[in-house]
Amino acid sequence: MDVFDGNSSEHANLPRNMIENSMFEEEPDVVDLAKDSTAFPTFPALDPDEVAYEPCSSRLLVRGLGENDMDEDEEDCESSARLLGMSFMNRSSAHRSASSPFSRQSPPRTCSRPSARTMVVCVLFLVIVASMTMVLYFLPGCNFTRTGCRKPNKTTPIESVYPLSTNGELFPWAQLRLPLSIRPLSYDLTLNPDLDYMTFTGRIVINMAVLHNRKCIVLHGSNLNITKATFKLGDGQVHDVTVLEFKPKQQLAVKFSEELKAGQHCVLTLDYSAKLSHTYDGFYNSSYSDKDGNKRVLAATQFEPLSARKAFPCFDEPAFKATFLIKIIRKPNYMALSNMPKANSTPLHNGLVQDEFEKTSVNMSTYLLAFIVANFAPNSKNVSETVVSVYSVPEKKEHTYYALDTASKLLKFYNEFFEIDYPLKKLDLVAIPDFLAGAMENWGLITFRETTLLVGKQSSPLEKQVVASVIAHELAHQWFGNLVTMRWWNDLWLNEGFATYMQYMSLQTVLPKLDIGNLFLAVRFRALDKDALNSSHAVSTEVNTAEQVEEMFDSVSYEKGASILLMLNTSLPGDQQFRKGIIQYLKQFSGSNTDTDDLWNSLTQVKVSTQHQNISEMMSSWTSQKGFPLVTISRKGDQVNLTQEHFLLTTDNATHTSSLWNIPVTYVNDSCSLAPECRQVFTLNTKSGTFKLPESVKWLKLNYRNTGFYIVHYGDEGWAALKDALSKNISVLTNDDRASLIHNIFALSRLGRVSFDQVLNVLKCMSKETETSPVTEALLQLNRIYGLLDKRQETNIVSRMKKYILAHFGSLMNKQTWEEEDSVSKQELRSALLQTACSLAEENCTQQAKSLFKTYVESNGTFRIPGDLQQVVFTVAAQSDEDWSTLLSMYHYVTYDAEKRKMLQGLASTQDTRRLVWILNAGLKGDHIQTQELPLVISTVCNGFAGYLFAWDFIQENWDRLIEKFPVGSFAIQSIIKSATSQFSTQAHLDQVQAFFFSLKERGSQMRSVQEALETIRLNQRWMDRNLSTLRNWL
Repeated sequence: MDVFDGNSSEHANLPRNMIENSMFEEEPDVVDLAKDSTAFPTFPALDPDEVAYEPCSSRLLVRGLGENDMDEDEEDCESSARLLGMSFMNRSSAHRSASSPFSRQSPPRTCSRPSARTMVVCVLFLVIVASMTMVLYFLPGCNFTRTGCRKPNKTTPIESVYPLSTNGELFPWAQLRLPLSIRPLSYDLTLNPDLDYMTFTGRIVINMAVLHNRKCIVLHGSNLNITKATFKLGDGQVHDVTVLEFKPKQQLAVKFSEELKAGQHCVLTLDYSAKLSHTYDGFYNSSYSDKDGNKRVLAATQFEPLSARKAFPCFDEPAFKATFLIKIIRKPNYMALSNMPKANSTPLHNGLVQDEFEKTSVNMSTYLLAFIVANFAPNSKNVSETVVSVYSVPEKKEHTYYALDTASKLLKFYNEFFEIDYPLKKLDLVAIPDFLAGAMENWGLITFRETTLLVGKQSSPLEKQVVASVIAHELAHQWFGNLVTMRWWNDLWLNEGFATYMQYMSLQTVLPKLDIGNLFLAVRFRALDKDALNSSHAVSTEVNTAEQVEEMFDSVSYEKGASILLMLNTSLPGDQQFRKGIIQYLKQFSGSNTDTDDLWNSLTQVKVSTQHQNISEMMSSWTSQKGFPLVTISRKGDQVNLTQEHFLLTTDNATHTSSLWNIPVTYVNDSCSLAPECRQVFTLNTKSGTFKLPESVKWLKLNYRNTGFYIVHYGDEGWAALKDALSKNISVLTNDDRASLIHNIFALSRLGRVSFDQVLNVLKCMSKETETSPVTEALLQLNRIYGLLDKRQETNIVSRMKKYILAHFGSLMNKQTWEEEDSVSKQELRSALLQTACSLAEENCTQQAKSLFKTYVESNGTFRIPGDLQQVVFTVAAQSDEDWSTLLSMYHYVTYDAEKRKMLQGLASTQDTRRLVWILNAGLKGDHIQTQELPLVISTVCNGFAGYLFAWDFIQENWDRLIEKFPVGSFAIQSIIKSATSQFSTQAHLDQVQAFFFSLKERGSQMRSVQEALETIRLNQRWMDRNLSTLRNWL
């Protein structure tokens, strides 16, 4: 899934528009009542596998009592509690003293002697009464808890062995992940959505295989009203069953009196009803206005990661692959789409039509299923025996041609590159008018935002780059993610890291004019920035809650995953081991699920040269621990010494790791520094290492073209040598290497290893820089500092900082044209320069922008502002009351989506506080502005001085409404938190942010993005404390 917004202003700063780990199971709850352990025999420890996957088995789990087998008649999920009561009754009876008051006494002589039968009955009765009395006395309020039967704690709730389902019965499962005893083989799903009342009914028939003996089936379901449930075992009779529901974990269960046996097959049929979702996940409703202003409604799906269960009962985990047969009932004026081609359409007696789709020809995970009921228009062509189609609302069909051509070229490329043909008969790409993610890789039915799929004939190359990169990402998923799928969300990077890497690699070959390399470099820098935080996580890390699953969709899974694959590929000998390794990986695990070790093993097994490497040994350090290394270089004579350490911005309360990586350190020197042939490699897999170099070498540049995921510190002498070389000849290093030096020196300043004076000196030696990557990286870093100073109201320093930026880049800014530009790289450079100039109120820039906007408005649609300049122009226009109102009016009527979005960013950049409040509320309500755009609105508002505190107040006041629309931990929520807090740098703001999120409890307090926000504020505060005096003196 591409969770990142391809058209965002942070296009190069965040993982592309978009969400850890292990297969660990929680230990089940057990009862701890045996306080006198000497009274009971010792039994072997429980087998972890049995614990994890047999919670409703016949074992009596009692610490101190061991495992006691029960008769089959007693073998149900509630029998443990009953047996415990019996056990203690027997124990009480056995330990009574001989003088017990309940012992039989000699009868008085006046009474007749009772019969033996009567005596036995009386004794048994008294024994039972005495035992029950002792149980009640010694075990008050016991309900068999994990911590044993003791007096109830009035403040701490008692946790039961198994939770209660909605009907009060014990639910037979207590873990996030489903048991592995039952495996679905196929689903037969019939859906009948009612788009008038926004509801739907469904029937699901699930064919299953029993892998281990069990007395229950546990699967997923959320907000579904089960109206009928039947079950059939093998060739037996169909009978009704009761479905239990445990809402906190969105699970359903069916319990049986007799055990299902391994090797059996069974069928569960469920009829249900539900409401179409009003958020952006599950089976949700959406709407748009057609060219005549009429409201049109549709229903679409977004199941990744945990929302297929909201559309139909299913085993909603990646490892439970199955086939699907889909039938959709619709009105005749709608069309239906699903993963497979339509097999037939049948008119029904009630005037509706039932579309039946072919059964999936591949096993696939539930999150990849998709269906749409809408009124869309297709544009199609045949490519390698696959029908490729791009769907949109009818009035935007003319904007689908570029996507169709790009998808066709990329499909052909991937078929050849992977040596595995795309396995389905069709490949649909569908533009959804209301869609939160950038795109979703549903097999055969890829869904997109309109802004990431549709471009007009007059669109700029930069806008086409956005669309092409998202398409390339989603098509790569048809192999990485769909054909071979990660076993659990802890290894999400196997899907997203690979798709991200392939999107850049494929476009460099298929569409080289898009110059995608600059974008790939920029996102690698941003991945380093995030991974330098202590709140980061390993590429492959534990995932034990639904929120943690959502949070895996971040720059670590996407960009860091792609970055380490690039590093691996460029470090392998020759140019074929990497490709051959991933081909073997795809063929070996086709249709299956994998983990990270499977990938490394496949790459290791391929031998294409005598310099064979153990890839698993090399790469495990990059996926199993968070962060990345700082490599420090020093020279003495002909000896070059390298040391590595964890580059960690925050060391307080840091989680200590081995802090060692297997680093393929690449380097060039002054004798040869530009061509790939100049590159040399030294493997640093210990704390330090040395290699020799002629003393005549004047300087070294490590991490050639920034293909490695590490930062380099050259020491005072090394930096001085590089600055001297660049001052004499700026082209002595590649563009990527110069950008790398700029990024690294700012990162080292943030770490505290170099002073800000040294940062400014590096920038000074590049005063003649004109290339895109170095300039855009320098502007990004300086604008970040300018924003912090501005929010701190350091007025004097802000004024001097503005003068410094304009003095350093002013001549380059003035050289930029305001007309159409064909080069993507030049568009990126121009956009960055002019956005900075106009944001600093540079007069020439603002006058040009105002003039262009006036021409645009007066042309009545005949004049078009170049795509890369639209955001600059609309932002300047929005600072005027009159032009803001004009822009708002145009926003409601413009049909071209990329342009509409840039207008929205312009509107949100106003410094008028009343309008800021209006636009925030409009985004939340979703009437004038689609709610899918709210994260972008908040991000833009936060960039302005007038808006950032308003946005923070808005988030606090509306938090509950925000998490109703966007799941806790989702990329949208991550983006909102980062936008609102990343520019705070005072203790007062830190205290406020900490207090607010702490108060949320289960509504978001445990999110990793919260820890990242708090850490970022502390780092901003620390940087300010260290550097304010330097800035005052220098500037």
